[in-house]
Amino acid sequence: MDFKQYIRVIPDFPQPGIRFKDITTLLKDGPAYHAAIQELAVFAQEVEAEVIAGPEARGFVVGAPLSYEMKIGFVPIRKSGKLPYESIKADYNLEYGKDALAVHVDAIQPGQRVLIADDLLATGGTIETTIQLIEKLGGKVVGAAFLIELGYLDGRSKLGNIPVKSLIKY
Repeated sequence: MDFKQYIRVIPDFPQPGIRFKDITTLLKDGPAYHAAIQELAVFAQEVEAEVIAGPEARGFVVGAPLSYEMKIGFVPIRKSGKLPYESIKADYNLEYGKDALAVHVDAIQPGQRVLIADDLLATGGTIETTIQLIEKLGGKVVGAAFLIELGYLDGRSKLGNIPVKSLIKY
C-alpha cells in the first residue's frame, strides 16, 4: 500500500520553512491505519519482538495497536514525572532546551527483545534516549518501526546497527 497518499503535508508549520507531516489523516482511515499496523507487525515478527515500547505521545498510537496485533505487551515511555511507580529517566536535547523520558523500573526484563515503535524518525534524539532507557533495564532493542522517516535529517545514524522499518520515507 502507498501509505504516503494518506499523509497530509502542512507547509510552514510549526514555523516557516517546515513541511509538517500530519499522520492524523492516516489514523482516521481505518483500513489504511490497520494495514500500516499489520505491515509493522510483519517486521516485529521478523525481529522476534517480545514487547513493544513507544515514546510519548504519538509512539502510543503506533506501539499500542502494534502490541495488540502481536498479542504482546506494550511499554509506554513517558515524559519525566508522569509515571506513578519507581522509574528511571534519561535526558535528551531538544531544538530549544532539554527534556527527559522515563520508564518504570520493572517494565522490561533483562534480555527481553524490545521493538521501539513511533510515528516519526527525524533527528533520532527521542529514539536514542528510548534505546538508552531500555538498555539500562537490560532489554535488547531488536528493531525500530516508524510510520514516517525523514531521511534528510539522518536520525537513522543514531540507531547504530538496529534494524529499522519505515513505511514512508521523505
